[in-house]
This record gives sequence, structure tokens and C-alpha cells, in this order.
Amino acid sequence: MKLKYNQKLIKFARHHRNNSTKSEIKLWPYLKNKQLHGYKFNRQKPIGNYIADFYYHRLCLVIEVDGSTHNSLEVQHQDKLKDEYLHKAGLKVLRFTGYDVLNNIEGIISNYPKIYY
Repeated sequence: MKLKYNQKLIKFARHHRNNSTKSEIKLWPYLKNKQLHGYKFNRQKPIGNYIADFYYHRLCLVIEVDGSTHNSLEVQHQDKLKDEYLHKAGLKVLRFTGYDVLNNIEGIISNYPKIYY
């Protein structure tokens, strides 16, 4: 499935790849180069008017890592709109807190479901 995206987000996504959060940096080694069950993820992938933290196209899967800013009602509303858009585009969304990634990465990875395609 070819996803459309806002061309203006490319520079912004590149900036985020080069300035990742601590939790994204910690999760990335598990997702890059097919480390997780052979799945090859992209990071900071523009999709529509949004940027997904991590994306795997064959499974139509987005992984979002939410830091403390996601505790505010405004950001939670934006997350809901983003999730609705991604779901309408046929994507599944998994969300983890940055705290969980930083403090329980092994638990997240070991409980990650093996999804066969």
C-alpha cells in the first residue's frame, strides 16, 4: 500500500530522526535492520499530515512512543486525531510510554506479538 504524505514534512521528519528522544533512541536498535522478528521499520515516517515514530509497511503497523508531553489533554486530543487518521488509512497503532521504553524495554520487546504476514 502506497501511503500519501505531506511533502513539507520530509525536512521535519529528518530533523526528528537526527534529534530523537531518549526513549526513541533506546527502542530503535530493537527495530532497525530487522532485529524484531525480521521486520524492517522506518523511523519518523511521514504519513498524511502526521509523522509516525516507527512504521513497518508490510504489517501496516505504526509504533508511537509517548513522552510526558502526551499527558496534557491537548496533546491527547491530537494523538486521538492522529490515531483516527492512521486507522482510516488501514494502519494499526501501538503506543508505549517513554517511561516504559526507558525502564522496561525488555518487557515490551518480549511481549511484542509475533505477527506473521
